[in-house]
Amino acid sequence: MRGQLQLSRVQTARTAAQFRPRQTFRLSQQVRHASTELKQEVARNEKVGHVRSGFTRIKNLLLGTSIVAVLGFGYLYVTDTRATFHQWLVPRVLRTLFADAEEAHKISNKILKALYSVGLHPRERGNPDVNGDLKVDVFGHLLDNPIGTSAGLDKNADIPDVVLGFGAGIVEVGGITPHPQEGNPKPRVWRIPSQNALINRYGLNSEGADAVATRLRQRLREFAYALGLGLDPVAEKSVLDGHAGVPPGSQMPGRLLAVQIAKMKETPDNDIDAIAQDYVYCVNQLAKYADILVVNVSSPNTPGLRNLQQAAPLTKILTAVVDAANAADRKTKPAVMVKVSPDEDSEEQVSGICGAVWASGVDGIIVGNTTKKRPDALPTGYLLPQDEQSIMLETGGYSGPQLFERTVALVKKYRTALDKGPNETKPEPKKIESAPKQAEKSEFQLETEAMKEKIRSQLYAPSDKSQTAAPNSLDAETKSSIENSVERDLKNLKPKTDSADKNTRDQSIIQIPDQHIPYPHESTPSASASRSVSASASSASSASSSSSTTTTAAETKAAFSAVEPALGAAPDAAEKMLSPEPSKKTSLSTPVELDTNKEKVIFATGGITNGKQALEVLNAGASVAMVYTAMVYGGAGTITRIKQEMRDEIRGVDVERLPATDARK
Repeated sequence: MRGQLQLSRVQTARTAAQFRPRQTFRLSQQVRHASTELKQEVARNEKVGHVRSGFTRIKNLLLGTSIVAVLGFGYLYVTDTRATFHQWLVPRVLRTLFADAEEAHKISNKILKALYSVGLHPRERGNPDVNGDLKVDVFGHLLDNPIGTSAGLDKNADIPDVVLGFGAGIVEVGGITPHPQEGNPKPRVWRIPSQNALINRYGLNSEGADAVATRLRQRLREFAYALGLGLDPVAEKSVLDGHAGVPPGSQMPGRLLAVQIAKMKETPDNDIDAIAQDYVYCVNQLAKYADILVVNVSSPNTPGLRNLQQAAPLTKILTAVVDAANAADRKTKPAVMVKVSPDEDSEEQVSGICGAVWASGVDGIIVGNTTKKRPDALPTGYLLPQDEQSIMLETGGYSGPQLFERTVALVKKYRTALDKGPNETKPEPKKIESAPKQAEKSEFQLETEAMKEKIRSQLYAPSDKSQTAAPNSLDAETKSSIENSVERDLKNLKPKTDSADKNTRDQSIIQIPDQHIPYPHESTPSASASRSVSASASSASSASSSSSTTTTAAETKAAFSAVEPALGAAPDAAEKMLSPEPSKKTSLSTPVELDTNKEKVIFATGGITNGKQALEVLNAGASVAMVYTAMVYGGAGTITRIKQEMRDEIRGVDVERLPATDARK
């Protein structure tokens, strides 16, 4: 029974299996359906991925471009001196971070030097001087602008190229002493923020002339190498001799580099020879690398230095400096200037300094330095804060806007004194030779006097008491000459006709002026005297030819009297043509000096803070306006700002002068 039941189950299972769908086909379709959906899903994902990838690439491109643009704009902005970033932010940050002004100065110079090494230093962009509206000629160089920076910003010539990049026409480095010296103890620099002023007593701290000369020589070698000239001494000499087409000091067209030199603090004040040797040592080391040498005799922080501004010692020192500068080993020699104090302003002091300048052959004066005086606060009546009042009691030189009026007055005073030329009583002038008190007569003068004496002897020969010559007193040769002349004139006469007579009557009567009026081209006394001789001789000849044989001796004497002044003037005129004309300020009885009457140049420094003030000192007689304290408070963009203010001021003046019709154009 149990067996039948199992058999029945097997048969039932077989019957059910016959009517069941084949599972193999259904599984295949399911697998194929799943595979298609997967492919479609993958395709959809790929499309979405492509779209997302495109958006990502665009987003990344925009992001990268934005970053590059921001960095590029930031680079141009941060390195442009026109940016307010340099005028307002950087100076304030430095003053906030560093309470010690000297420390802030030192840190800023190190930062600028590091930025310059990677090309991120601030510089004047846009070339605003390209129009030439501020160009000025100084020592034969055409500068792009008349703005300069005073010594103190770059004491040891660490960053001359950085400061030149600020846009100044002249950059002064220093002061540099013969050997290293520490200067006065610290602290030695104080700010007076309410007045935008400084008080310093640095005491001419310097690394020494040798160290600075090494630095400047390396700068010169790098410049020669950049030009493809090499690094050998021949390449250096080529740049020094001007073959690079730029001044050897600044190494930039339209710019000059001035190097200020000073004496050692330990050199005795009363040993002028030793002091002169200090300056000469600096010249021997640095003159090759400078376009201008500045002799500092006006620092108020070196004891006894300002006493060197007296005429006698100053002349001796400046003469030694000029001689050493002229011996510099290069084709063009550096100009020499002397920097004087604003406190030495009496007529006697100014006259003595100008006399020393003329006597020594110095090329110009830098008017102004820090002052020992303490000016009143600005604006008038302003009460300084308590901390600034205590700073005003510190010993040292004061610099700030209050010095401007004094600077303008000093420039005018020195300009007037220098324009008078060398003084007749200059201290210890250099002489070529002393001319004799009485000059010997030249051969031309001797011949002329002999001719005059011969004429006098003939005219004033002994005669009768009436001094009347008889008609037969003339010799046969003279009579024959007169007769031949009359006969020749008669032959040359045109026949008298009515028309000729009418034309003669219509002619105006020409009268010879009593006093000679020089012709436009007669700009010299020799031309005037020569024409006077010709006119007088012509008049005498005319009188002689028109006279009859009965001419009296008195008439002949009168004719000679008319000729005699011209004959007397002839030797002097000839001498002037054959010999160079003496200077207006010299004479034959005074020594002839090596220096010519070349106009002396004035640089002005002290209190200049804006373009209007720069124009004012230039109009007062200066060739260059220099700034220092304004740079400390105004930052790297100070030079650019001052130049733009000058242009605005000039344009404003020009517009006011234009007619109404032109002003509207």
